[in-house]
Amino acid sequence: MSVEGAESVDRVREEFVQLWGALGTFWGVPPTTARVFGWLMSRSEPADAQEIMAGLELSRGAVSMACRELREWKLISPERVAGARRVVYRPETDLERVLRNVVEIRKRREWDPIRENMRDWIPALEAQSSSESGPSPENAVFLRRLRAIDQVMGRVDSIAEFLLNGGTVTDFGLKALLGAGAVAARLGNLARREAQSFSGKSAPPAEPVPDLDPEEQES
Repeated sequence: MSVEGAESVDRVREEFVQLWGALGTFWGVPPTTARVFGWLMSRSEPADAQEIMAGLELSRGAVSMACRELREWKLISPERVAGARRVVYRPETDLERVLRNVVEIRKRREWDPIRENMRDWIPALEAQSSSESGPSPENAVFLRRLRAIDQVMGRVDSIAEFLLNGGTVTDFGLKALLGAGAVAARLGNLARREAQSFSGKSAPPAEPVPDLDPEEQES
């Protein structure tokens, strides 16, 4: 490859990695984690932790954390190099599967806890509204907002189930999926804030990521 060609590849790779990092934030993946995935996607062969560190100028700790998260999201797979203790990471390149994996994790970490809490919050406010004292203006507004959030989250959940049960982006439409993801993220944050002010406690936190180190060597 000529010098000009190599420079073009490097430029495109760098821009692709930066863009993927920005998109990761949209889907709930930390920017550094998304950049590692984008960098692996740009390569023809899997890479080990040292190569990732050098390619992205990241610390060992940052690469370790990113790879743990990517393994949790099922976006990379560790592979042992034959005849060596070296472990390399291969990215998931089937974008339909990538989308399903992201949806599965976000549904489990965020959407399911929100909907579960809605089943408690909405009846609690409805009971107050039907009491002898009647609903206060503040509770009436809050109840109306929670019902609207629950309705939209129900639609998002239906989309998630459609994908997780084998539906494809082509069947549904990428634009609709992206829009649903943005709505779910914003409404999820709103629901948490509103619920915290109402009940004095937050929605359940995201599940912890298992402690998996990129440099761990399987026996």
